[in-house]
Amino acid sequence: MIAKELAVGNVDCVAYRGIVKRTGRAMRETDSGRALHFDAVIFDLDGVVTLTAGVHAAAWKRLFDGVLEEHAREAGEPFVPFALESDYLEYVDGKPRIEGVKSFLASRGISLPRGAAGDPPGNDSAFALGNLKNVFFRDALEERGVDVDEATVSLIQALRKRGARVAVASSSKNCGPILRRAGLEPLFETRVDGVVSEELGLRGKPDPDIFLEAARRVGAVPSQSIVVEDAQSGVAAGRAGAFGLVIGIERGAAGALRQHGADLVVTDLGEVTVDLLDEWFTHREDRLPSALVRSESLDHLLMSGRPAVFLDYDGTLTPIVSRPELATLPEPTRDVLRHLARVCPTAIVSGRGREDVAALVGIPELIVAGSHGFDISGPDGSVELEIAREVVPLIEELVDRLRAETAGVAGVIIEDKRFSLALHFRLAPEGAVPELEHLVDDAVARHPQLRKSHGKKVFEIRPNLEWDKGKALLWLLDALGLNAENVVPLYIGDDTTDEDAFAAIAERGIGILVSEAPRPTAARYWLQNPQEVRRFLEDLVTRCGERV
Repeated sequence: MIAKELAVGNVDCVAYRGIVKRTGRAMRETDSGRALHFDAVIFDLDGVVTLTAGVHAAAWKRLFDGVLEEHAREAGEPFVPFALESDYLEYVDGKPRIEGVKSFLASRGISLPRGAAGDPPGNDSAFALGNLKNVFFRDALEERGVDVDEATVSLIQALRKRGARVAVASSSKNCGPILRRAGLEPLFETRVDGVVSEELGLRGKPDPDIFLEAARRVGAVPSQSIVVEDAQSGVAAGRAGAFGLVIGIERGAAGALRQHGADLVVTDLGEVTVDLLDEWFTHREDRLPSALVRSESLDHLLMSGRPAVFLDYDGTLTPIVSRPELATLPEPTRDVLRHLARVCPTAIVSGRGREDVAALVGIPELIVAGSHGFDISGPDGSVELEIAREVVPLIEELVDRLRAETAGVAGVIIEDKRFSLALHFRLAPEGAVPELEHLVDDAVARHPQLRKSHGKKVFEIRPNLEWDKGKALLWLLDALGLNAENVVPLYIGDDTTDEDAFAAIAERGIGILVSEAPRPTAARYWLQNPQEVRRFLEDLVTRCGERV
């Protein structure tokens, strides 16, 4: 699918401010005094900064359809046109022009002499075809102009303001004219494009030469730098160059860029902040392999026994939202959960109240553990457990008290989970958080049978007992008769409270952390967001279904 094209206004740039050394790691000094843990960001051009993919694709189609029609007539074969949604992405996108010509023609069994770079535009050689494509492209560019991705420009401005080095690396010989036409040249400290590649003899993508040269020119170390790409060949090039982070912009079919080596996959750079990039490098030693990329170790674990699946809800099956009641389950996820429950034991283990999460999921066949495992129920009474029922009246009392005490603080939500309560401060003023925590601490100090715990923008009060999601998971394995060597427990979660479950099955099962960026964890694998969780579960349904 060709990217939707947008327009953008003027661009401001802030100059690079220098490098300082702290704690043995290169960091960049910023206007705010904070330091970044990475050196540079290198952007591809087409489909990342400028949205000229449609112009390029139209030029390629015009070129190749002419070649294919002539070949079909001469060979007496049916004419099969150049397909934008398959041929363009597989054979042409992101590659140097001559490589795109050769790659696609080879896919159709068409052979032409290579020719020379100076061949006049035509169809006598591969270079002649490439030069003809450039004529078609420039005609279209002159007619349509250059559209720019506003989200990318905003991120580049933020990076420059924070002191990061920024470069553009493209296979296109039109990179310079495109940037000038769009008024974007001042954004980048250096440009490595098709013209530079020809002068220096750099290899095209999927070889990493142009990204490595761009990093060299801005004085950056590849392992401390970032590549941003939208093409499979470009992502592969960033991985081959051992760059510290490879971001894939996936506007078309989901999953391809992850398989080719992208660490972080987004639909556009509006999902990315400078702080998120810095977090990746801050916790780079905590990176985990993606559960979506088939590996021998994960395949071995999944095939070594019958999976029993345990899932957190918020942030795992649904995105984190501003208010708890807004975390509705997407229908495609509900559908895959129904199928999963038919082929292997499946349970939701949530910090929410059991009745609340059961209503949100709406699948009676599932086992639901609420309040971090203090309240568990299975279909038709197959399993039932209530721990610390005596605290329920006290929780009700504290809910009323905290609601009264926080009535004057905007954005505070007190959630009654029956066996526990949560004080959500995601929408509250940042300056109010210390006082909110003091109120929670004071409530806990008055009642030794309770304790405080933390989550994402939330303080929780729950029973002061040695019980957590990990212990609830182990109890469920016993109660369901699944505590056996031929059962592989699998837990997927995103919060700090899920670490107990990861640790509980670390020696025998599969823990999968859901997180945008790495962090210290007892999990063994990683998924980026609830969309990737759904894709993983879809694959798991297929695996389990084949074994039923």
